[in-house]
Order: sequence, then structure tokens, then C-alpha cells
Amino acid sequence: MSPLVGIVANPVSASDIRRVVSNASTLQVTDRANIILRVLSALRACGVEHVLMMPEKSGIRRHITRAYERAANLKEDIFPQIHHVRQDITTTVQDTLNATAAMRDAGCKVIIVLGGDGTHRAVVSQCGDIPIAGISTGTNNAFPEHREPTITGLAVGLAAMGRVPQAIAFEGNKRLDIKIGDRATDIAIVDVAVVTERFVGAKAIWKPENFRELFVTFSDPEVIGMSAIAGLLEPVSRRDPYGLMVELTPPHEARTRLNVPFAPGIIGAIGIGAAKHMQPGVPVSLAFPAGTIALDGERELAFDQSDDVTITLVKDAFRTVNVSGIMNYASKQGLMKLN
Repeated sequence: MSPLVGIVANPVSASDIRRVVSNASTLQVTDRANIILRVLSALRACGVEHVLMMPEKSGIRRHITRAYERAANLKEDIFPQIHHVRQDITTTVQDTLNATAAMRDAGCKVIIVLGGDGTHRAVVSQCGDIPIAGISTGTNNAFPEHREPTITGLAVGLAAMGRVPQAIAFEGNKRLDIKIGDRATDIAIVDVAVVTERFVGAKAIWKPENFRELFVTFSDPEVIGMSAIAGLLEPVSRRDPYGLMVELTPPHEARTRLNVPFAPGIIGAIGIGAAKHMQPGVPVSLAFPAGTIALDGERELAFDQSDDVTITLVKDAFRTVNVSGIMNYASKQGLMKLN
């Protein structure tokens, strides 16, 4: 039987307050559907015959169904068969969590994720050992690499069909584990930011004067968001065995300031204190006494002076598809040749 590939497409990614206060574009339903169709055709070209998708109510399924009907009328065998996860639709992150768990239990070889950092974090929390392949469609997109979805689909198809050695096809990624006393644990795949606001509220963080501490798994000066702060201080790759932690201060009080793109179209001054490497497996306690903790750009957890909060970097916590490695291997081995 053909391997099963999962697709989680967040229909409401790229719709938080950072889109309102910046000049970022909004991805329409038709754009999301077209991305999925490009992925589906690439999967089928590699021999994948069955795909398991997360259900939604935004209209993505309707657009895809029309494309399938057109292909059937033209007698074109260009798409795999789609199966939808059977679950109630809440239009919240619970849909992503439930669908990912179902894909894990169904034995999917790979899960393709359309969304931003928050969507990818939700998938990682449930996918177990199943590798994921990210496609950037969110507001903060530090984690999913920017690449044509057709190429991502080809790489996933080749990996799922077992045509590329696993040592090349998949690679380990770092994660941050957050613990607040005995009452809360959570994860982040890019960054953990401590902010002064005491309530979760609208979740998205975009006011730099409220930033106080930052922990990152990797830091890239070419991305936006909180990890951009660390990236402009010291780039840390996804493959480096350590992370970075940075003390942040109000810009008017700081001896060192950076001009940082912390949201789409928004560039502002950030005050910088100390910065040092974060070693894996070593819990780090917060220096700031009370506030909220943002995970991959969204406020999720509140804490106060009575809470013991620790952040721990974990190596090889989950796997991703190495699209570049797969496509280079495919070229050298002639995997896409037809004769």
C-alpha cells in the first residue's frame, strides 16, 4: 500500500493583531488551496496515492474539490486520493492538535504543515516521531523555510516513498521546554519571550517596550519576530548544539540598542542587556519576577513571584524533512529521471 502523508493547513494563520498594525499581506483561502494543490500534484508525481487532511470550514476543501473534478473530467491522474480526519471542527488550535494526533495514530510517514510558527508548534506537540515539512503561511514565519511548495511536495514524496536514506531525508531539531512549578508545561520550537503584560489577552506580542527576556533555539538575521533580535546579535543555526538567551531592557534605559524587524513591516528599537549561549539539558530560571510567557510569538502562560519558572533546551526533540538534502540527493542519483 502507498504510504500515507498528512496535511495540516491552518485556515486562519496570518490573521492576528500583527497583521492589523503592520503592512503585511493576508493569505486568501484560494491561495491556501492553490498551495495545497501544488503539494498534492508533487506528491502524486512521486507515487504517493493517499493523503490524510485536517478538515476545516473556510472553503479550502471546496476549492480543492473543484480542481479534482476538473482533473477527472480531463481524465488526468495528477492528484492522490484525499481522506479527511473525522473530527468536530472548532476553528481553534484544537483542530490542529486533534488532526495531528489522528495522523500520528494513522501511521502517516510525514506531516506537511501550512501555517506560521504557532501552527508548527501545535503540530510538533502532537506528532511524536513523525517528521514534519513546513510551508510558510503565517504571520511569524521563522521556523518554516520559505520555498516553493511544489519542491517541498516533491521532497516529502520522495522521502515518504523511501527513495532517500533517512539519514539524508530527515534531521533533528531543538525545542524549548517551559515549566511553571507543578502546574504548567509547554514547548516552543523557535523562541520563548518574557513580557511585562500580566494577561494573555490577544496573545500576539508586538510592543518592544514590554520585552524582558528571550530564549531561542536558533537565531537568524534574515527572519522576523523575536528570533530576529537574537539573530542580529549572534546568528545560531538550527544545527548548532546550543541556543541563545538574551536579557532585554526598555530602549531608553539600554546601553546597547538594535533596530529589529519584530513583526511584518514593523521595525523598532530593542534594548539589549547580556547575551549568552544556552546549553541543552540545563534548566534556566527566569530573572524577571512576573508577567506572561510568549511561545513562538504568542502569549500563552502567566506567572508571578510565587512561581518557579524554568526554560530548558532539548536537542533532537523532533524531526523535519531536509528538503535541500533530499533534492540534492535526487539530482545526484537521478531519482526524477523517467528512463
